[in-house]
Amino acid sequence: MQSKAVTVDAYLRSLPVDRRRAISAVREVILKNLDSGYEEGIQYGMIGYYVPLSAYPKGYHANPKQPLTFAALGSQKNYMSLYMMCAYAGEQAQRFREAWAKTGKKLDMGKSCIRFKKADDLPLELIGEVIKRVPASKWIAICEAAHSATKKRG
Repeated sequence: MQSKAVTVDAYLRSLPVDRRRAISAVREVILKNLDSGYEEGIQYGMIGYYVPLSAYPKGYHANPKQPLTFAALGSQKNYMSLYMMCAYAGEQAQRFREAWAKTGKKLDMGKSCIRFKKADDLPLELIGEVIKRVPASKWIAICEAAHSATKKRG
């Protein structure tokens, strides 16, 4: 469900108390580990973490007017979602799944998100490590390389 909120605070206030607590707990971990090259704001109707256009004017390749998304948190109809684009990139994906398996928590991972019902469903320490491991400059390089590879194939 896309929210109509235009600020993170308004987004959080719009959530039921239990979801606000869960999203806030995950948000706290993200913010604690997030590189200063990223910004937090509303993107695609949820809380987004992205490389601002001022730092990367090319923006997101499919829509250059949008900042380059790195992660997002959202409240959906039946669950909450954590989008960590870097967990789907190349060798990172396998390493992420292996690290998650070691936590003993069930991974409910879709094509672009990790679904959860409460913050305790997530290994928050691992989430923090993954966020911390990819500063904005590295994320830009990963995206540039992926975009170049796609252009060469197509």
